[in-house]
Amino acid sequence: MNGNIRVGNLFGIPFYINPSWFLVLGLVTLSYGGWLAGQFPMGGAVPWMLGFVAALLLFASVLAHELGHSLVAISQGIEVKSITLFLFGGLASLEKESKTPGESFWVAIAGPLVSLALFGIFTAIGVVTNVGGPVGAMLGLLASINLILALFNLIPGLPLDGGNILKSLVWKITGNPYKGVIFAGRVGQAIGWFAIVTGALSILGLSNFGSFWTLLIGFFLLQNAGTAAQSATIQDKLSHLTAADAVNPNSPIVSENLTLREFANEYIIGQTQWRKFLVTNEAGAFIGSISVDDLKLVSTSQWPTTQVKDLMKTVENTTTVNSDLSLLEVVTLLEQKDISQLPVVNDNGVLVGLLEKAEILRQLQKPTETKPA
Repeated sequence: MNGNIRVGNLFGIPFYINPSWFLVLGLVTLSYGGWLAGQFPMGGAVPWMLGFVAALLLFASVLAHELGHSLVAISQGIEVKSITLFLFGGLASLEKESKTPGESFWVAIAGPLVSLALFGIFTAIGVVTNVGGPVGAMLGLLASINLILALFNLIPGLPLDGGNILKSLVWKITGNPYKGVIFAGRVGQAIGWFAIVTGALSILGLSNFGSFWTLLIGFFLLQNAGTAAQSATIQDKLSHLTAADAVNPNSPIVSENLTLREFANEYIIGQTQWRKFLVTNEAGAFIGSISVDDLKLVSTSQWPTTQVKDLMKTVENTTTVNSDLSLLEVVTLLEQKDISQLPVVNDNGVLVGLLEKAEILRQLQKPTETKPA
């Protein structure tokens, strides 16, 4: 999985660690261990050991944050494919989107709520026990980290949780989930550019606000928000088109009553585009298919007396789609079946034509038409 290392399962969810996680683990261990060594009289490797423990607890907090998203998604019947820890935190990969904007909101807000709860727990433990020294410092660190984790993720731009919350709100207002993703994605891109400029100015010594990490986070937001917005734009367009829109106007359709000689003369000789043809009955219903290679099974002397229906394969195991099915659902079906084309039929079984992936791409490349109000 993209170089990620699987380390086990949590609540049945595959758990991965990206190699970049080890970089942060080392940086946190060294930086916090060094700070402890300067603040408290500890000898040997004790500060670095505590720094290592703090780093692990930090990532445990990130993991708890992602589990918050995951468990709410599971409660909605959504499969969680994996949880991955990486350079900028964690990512829960969900099988699909929530069915309603309300459900989407609760999946998005669950992570920050878990982080805020951990902030409260660690803060309360520190206050109640009044523990000091390195242990007290670590409790304070964990409380601060979880607060920062919650607040940072509430920034209203994708791919952050705040962006998903914003997406849910726009979805609720417009009734269109893709418009929510597009809007939140654009906001995420704007925030990404702001972070990049801020980080760059800081590196150049022109600003006291920001850092190299701000620059990296900006690039992360810009890339992921742009990808989400672009994907949603495509999905939105596909959802407004139907299977009938992507039918090839020159679909390979022949009548069952043609003789093989007529079939060869009218549809095969002189053309190389099609090697397989869809067969219809007198009512225009889709009843089977015949390929050019099938003609080899019959002697040419018998072609004038043998009809297409005598040689065709029936439609029993052929997947078809209804003409009014959205292209978004068609694309999902093509990917699931690992096929590149599908016959399209009307409600009464009449064959409309052949749908191909290439035609779907052509439909996406067409400018969006604005319908009059």
